[in-house]
Amino acid sequence: MNYSGFLNMVPECALIVALLLAFITDFTCPLKDRERLPVPSVLVSLMILATSVICAVSDPATVFGGIYVTTEAVNVMKCILAFGTFVVLVMARPWLESNPSHGGEFYMLIISTLLGMFMMMSSGSFLMFFLGLEMASVPLACLVAFDRHRKESAEGAAKYILMATFSSGVMLFGISFIYAATGTLYFDDVAAVITAKPLTIMGLTFFFSGLGFKISLVPFHFWTADTYQGAPTPVTGYLSVISKGAAAITLCIILTKVFQPMVEYWDYMLYIVIVLSITVANLFAIRQSELKRFMAFSSISQAGYIMLAVVGNSQLGMASLTYYVLVYIVANMSVFTVINVVERNNGGRTDMAAYNGFYQTNPKLSFLMTLALFSLAGIPPFAGMFSKFFVFMAGVQNGDPWAYFVVFIALVNTVVSLYYYLLIVKAMYITKTDEPLPTFQSDIYTKCALAICTAGIALFGVVSCIYEWIAAASM
Repeated sequence: MNYSGFLNMVPECALIVALLLAFITDFTCPLKDRERLPVPSVLVSLMILATSVICAVSDPATVFGGIYVTTEAVNVMKCILAFGTFVVLVMARPWLESNPSHGGEFYMLIISTLLGMFMMMSSGSFLMFFLGLEMASVPLACLVAFDRHRKESAEGAAKYILMATFSSGVMLFGISFIYAATGTLYFDDVAAVITAKPLTIMGLTFFFSGLGFKISLVPFHFWTADTYQGAPTPVTGYLSVISKGAAAITLCIILTKVFQPMVEYWDYMLYIVIVLSITVANLFAIRQSELKRFMAFSSISQAGYIMLAVVGNSQLGMASLTYYVLVYIVANMSVFTVINVVERNNGGRTDMAAYNGFYQTNPKLSFLMTLALFSLAGIPPFAGMFSKFFVFMAGVQNGDPWAYFVVFIALVNTVVSLYYYLLIVKAMYITKTDEPLPTFQSDIYTKCALAICTAGIALFGVVSCIYEWIAAASM
């Protein structure tokens, strides 16, 4: 083995160092001193360092016989996911201060899942892909069950791990079909010999089903609402953006790289799944009164919009998907940051009725949450409008009449999504209550997370160099 290949895996090596430092610091730190020692600050700094390294190391590389492949587009997505994880860590700090004995485990699990996602996105074979997927999925189940004193957390983790196990089995079954038909697990070799025949079509269907679970696409979404509601709020935010973004870009890469000769089959599969995901999720979101379940169905709908970029099967599609994930991270994490601070100051309540009259007592938080909701709905001039515009453009890139129909359905559903996002705005600004939430002062970590996310919502759509950077990497 040529160990110099590890020099091309700088992002992963940086995360391994961060993981070791988190473990050593947590192991050697006395329990009574954990609140005083700067474990979170060290780890947050390491995440910033990892982001900088990922941005700097953007040269394509293929090492270890082609099992690890990195491209400029993948490096950009790694940078975005590391940035999103940094926001999650900042947002989670006040919650962890109430559980100082478990802070080390939280950071180790977060870094482990991110490392698995990095390996999954840089995989050059189905073997490496599956190992990275499991490396990301198993610690996520532990994170969902992290709040040991709530039965909903254990219930959500149980549903997540059962569905993850089932989806992994289905995916492995599909990969075995592909291996039987092609005699190899390497992406380039499979793409060179694969043809559309019953065995490979069945393998493609099972493989897509497995990743559809990770992205929460309909009809593989049944775990999402219960898991999002049961998990701690910072973990729910992490699940909704980081995990979804990694799985989406991986699916895009594999479909366009490995299954390119079968594009006419998976294009129509995507059409059906996109229409179902956007429509079903929007209809169910209208009926929700619990805010984390509401955001779960919102994330399912957003996953459908993300997959629109894959339909185009073009460079514009890859750039649009990456840009959409970036904008979705800042908007969604802004909402979850507000949910997190309200939950901690309101006895753990996350129902929508708790936000009645919120503007009367906390106008700044209400305003920032409104901006984030408008961005998720795609209202100009916020970044969400530009991200939706680019995925719609990518969706019709190939000129297929069915693609135009799917984009039209997505446009109609945008109006529906605006309605249910405005339900929260109505509760905060219009609905009256005799007992609104009391006025409270947000901590410095919440302010930092909201400042980062709000700046992204306002600037990512109008600062053209952001999209140009992503588009240049996708060429």
